[in-house]
Formats: sequence, C-alpha cells, structure tokens
Amino acid sequence: MTATPGVGLGLRWDFLEELLARPRATLPFVELSPENYLRRGGYYPAALWRARELWPTLTHGLTMSVGGTDPFDDAHFSALKALLDRLGAPFHSEHLCWSGTRDNMLHELLPLPFTDEAVRHVGRRVREAAARLERPVALENVSYYAPLGPPAMTELEFLLASLDESGAPLLLDVNNVYVNSRNHGFEPLDFLAKLPLDRVVELHVAGHEAWDDGLIVDTHGAATPAPVHALLAWVIERAGPLPVVLERDQKVPPLDALLDEVRALTATYDRALAAWRARG
Repeated sequence: MTATPGVGLGLRWDFLEELLARPRATLPFVELSPENYLRRGGYYPAALWRARELWPTLTHGLTMSVGGTDPFDDAHFSALKALLDRLGAPFHSEHLCWSGTRDNMLHELLPLPFTDEAVRHVGRRVREAAARLERPVALENVSYYAPLGPPAMTELEFLLASLDESGAPLLLDVNNVYVNSRNHGFEPLDFLAKLPLDRVVELHVAGHEAWDDGLIVDTHGAATPAPVHALLAWVIERAGPLPVVLERDQKVPPLDALLDEVRALTATYDRALAAWRARG
C-alpha cells in the first residue's frame, strides 16, 4: 500500500478546469472524492481522466457512512470499486462517522457514540467495505462539537479501538485534532503522541474559523494556520514521508493563492522531513 508523498491538493470544481490547463503546477498528486464523478457522463468523467493523466490520484469518500445502520448499496460499491481499480488507488479513505439512516443521506459527518458497541459496529462495516473494494479503507478522525450521548470512552480511545477492531489504516487530519483540542480542552500533541503513527497512510490539513461564542468550526474555509502547520511538522518528523492533502471547500481563493499555500505547506513538510532523516 504505497502512495506518492509530499503536499497535494484536494480537487474541487472551483478551480479544476484552471488547474487542468496548468499541468506544470507543482503538485506531486491530487485527491478526489469519487461521489463527484460516479454515474455521471460528459464533462465530469472526462475531467477526472484528464486529471489522472497528469497526476497520481488518491480517493477520499464522503458518503459511505461507516457508522451508519443502512446496508451498503451494492450498485454503489460495484461502481466505486471499478473506479478505484481504473485509477489504481492504493487505498480508499472514509470518515469515522455516520451520515444518515433509513435511506436518508444528511450530507453531514456526524459523530458516533464513543461506546464499545459502536466500535464493534464500525469494525464490521469497515472490514466489509475493504473486502468489497479489495483494498484497505483508511479511517479519518473527524471534528465534532458535542458527544452523541454519554461517552463510555474518550475520542482518542474510541479512535484507537476502532482502528484495532477494523484493522484499518489511519488518515490523520491534524486540523481536526487541533479543532477538537480547542473545543474539548485537551493538548493536541498528547493526542498525537498516543496514535500509532506507523498506521498513518495520509494526512489532511485545512483551515478553520472561530465563532463569536468561542467555538472553533472546521469550515475548510481559511488558510492552514500556524498551529496546524506545527502539528503537521510534528507528525512528519516522527512518521517520515507521507502524502499530505490540502483541503479547501469554503471561500475558495484563486488557484494561485492555493498553490502558494501548497508551497508554504511543502516548506513545512520539507523541514520536518529533514528532521526525520536526521533522527535516523
């Protein structure tokens, strides 16, 4: 299970056409969400394969709802597997969350209850998804703003238990770690230090925004701030070369500004990688 290391960009419609017209842009890879391309014709699949000709491609799902209770959709998984096979995706990733029930998709990444029952449920679902897709399904830690019922364990304990139960690798979103640390009052480096970094296959970074009441909201609507750069560096210094994806979904700036941010993140990444090499 290998993926191109360095700092790549999550593809978004806001800048896709401009990016495709500038193939010399400095990107080691791109990441896309298959739901934006599946079962569509015309421009959408054509744009996808143009991107694949230019860059290695990682895939990141939005609607699997690994914590949900509805059975997985056979037609969706068949189409998803065919796309992943054609892309040569080394793994697929999804969020450790639920997104709907009784055939109603809420299009939100909703937290799961931090319970043993939820851990066992996630484990079964992720193992089934990986078997259907014939590749690992990495789990991403999510931001959340209130627990779903009385927790039987901490977020960290729930994440670790879900990884162990499912056998999944970890997509580590360091922005989500920072957002949750601010909202729920823990030290982000203590959280990171307890993670199995040898199971991390990818990192996500993004920006967030502070509301007037002090809540930090994971909007993907701002540049990656210095504290998230620092968490990225901490992980790379210890885990070594990994693919890092810059996500931007709100208030998307011009492409040149995004590529400037990729370059700034790459500078952080390169310094951290040099420190990792120095550590031997």
